[in-house]
Amino acid sequence: MAASNAVDAHHGMQAWNPRLALLVAATFFMEFLDGTVLTTAIPSIAGDFRVPAADVNITMTAYLMTVAMGIPLSGWLAERLGARRVFCLAIALFTVASLGCALSQDLTTLTLSRILQGAGGAMMVPVGTLVVLRGTPKSDLLRATAFLVWPGLLAPVLAPLVGGALTTYLSWHWIFLINLPLGLAAFIAALRLVPAAAGDSGRRLDWLGLVLTTAGVGALVVGMELASGHYEAPWAAVSAAAGAAALAGAALWMRRATNPLFDLTVFATRTFRAMATGGFVYRLTISSVPFLLPLMFQAGFGWTPLHAGIMVAAVFIGNIGIKPATTPLIRRFGFKAMLVFASLASAVTFALCSLLTADTPEPVTFALLVCSGAFRSIGFSSYASVQYADIVPAQLTSANTVSATLVQLATGTGIAVAALLIRVFEGLAVFAQDSAGPFRGAFLAMAVLMLFSTADSLTLHRHDGAEVSRPGQAPAEGQPPPPPAAGRARRR
Repeated sequence: MAASNAVDAHHGMQAWNPRLALLVAATFFMEFLDGTVLTTAIPSIAGDFRVPAADVNITMTAYLMTVAMGIPLSGWLAERLGARRVFCLAIALFTVASLGCALSQDLTTLTLSRILQGAGGAMMVPVGTLVVLRGTPKSDLLRATAFLVWPGLLAPVLAPLVGGALTTYLSWHWIFLINLPLGLAAFIAALRLVPAAAGDSGRRLDWLGLVLTTAGVGALVVGMELASGHYEAPWAAVSAAAGAAALAGAALWMRRATNPLFDLTVFATRTFRAMATGGFVYRLTISSVPFLLPLMFQAGFGWTPLHAGIMVAAVFIGNIGIKPATTPLIRRFGFKAMLVFASLASAVTFALCSLLTADTPEPVTFALLVCSGAFRSIGFSSYASVQYADIVPAQLTSANTVSATLVQLATGTGIAVAALLIRVFEGLAVFAQDSAGPFRGAFLAMAVLMLFSTADSLTLHRHDGAEVSRPGQAPAEGQPPPPPAAGRARRR
């Protein structure tokens, strides 16, 4: 751990580098986009391979499972081999695997290539974040995370449009071929921008912790996939229960292990724990929106895929439109106020989405989705920053890897829960005459679920994370905040 801490301290002294953050964000965008972009290309791939369209879903499941299961190992690899080496390796593996996907002649080859691609993605996400965090002082953390948040905001919304356009006007192969020049450029940029640092060759791997964590995450992902598909619910419940048991066992083991896979004392930090409680619920519910909206517009309102896609793009506009104001808002009002506002406002937009009909004026629907996207952006940015606000350098690797794992699980859980809610409300007589009824019920349920995030944020102290949100103005432990005049003097 001494060598690891020295590395952390060394990186912590480096200046904030926006170009490095932009590079990492670009690689995240590739990874996030490839997680869902195949959805619109499934019929085309099925036709080329002469297999049922449902069978092609294995390529998406294999990718998402590999990413989720590979993240726990990535933190140890970064410590053992050095973050720069692992990040560059991840980009190279992702790019080569993308070429393998494009050249695949059958479903088996495509699935194996997707597994390799997922292995690269599993390292790019947490290791890339770690590279940025290590070189960013707390006072610049809001600006750094502003770069890292946008891929997660945009990729789920843009994936159907990008996949549909490439498949329609070129072929599904271009979904992967487009990664080749992007991956090559990212690899060259990483060699130039990512600071080199020696790894800790004495860092031992917690094999039992790794096995239990990986098995637990894998079982949870399988359970979520089963729940979101048309499978028997008991199998989904069994898989999810087995995953939860494995993760519980991993937590018990790592609390006693001499060199645990993760330092679980990070959960003693309230601002980090907010990401794992209210933040998990927030991401879960928000992740359901890009899934529910297109289905409601097409299956419920009878719109064409293009019509639905254009309307869903309003969420993207809200994401981008509010982005320049996100950091100033957090600096002005603090993390607690913005987290409460973002979750409560999102719950309201979900409830309003349940009232939409095919006859609702489209400008009204569009405006509602723009607002939803804006609140989504504020919440994502706030959670991405507050979770690291009080983490010390020695805990950074563990905090980052745990966060990346929970983010992956929350995203998958959101889709699974949304699909399950649709099936539940399909069986209720109250929606028998309304083709959009099941989606209305799902949006209302998500609105109620979002209120749990609001309740959790209300328990935060108003000055939690102030070292990040208001650098140089954070009150001392147990002291009241400075009066307005003193605050203005400091700003001058």
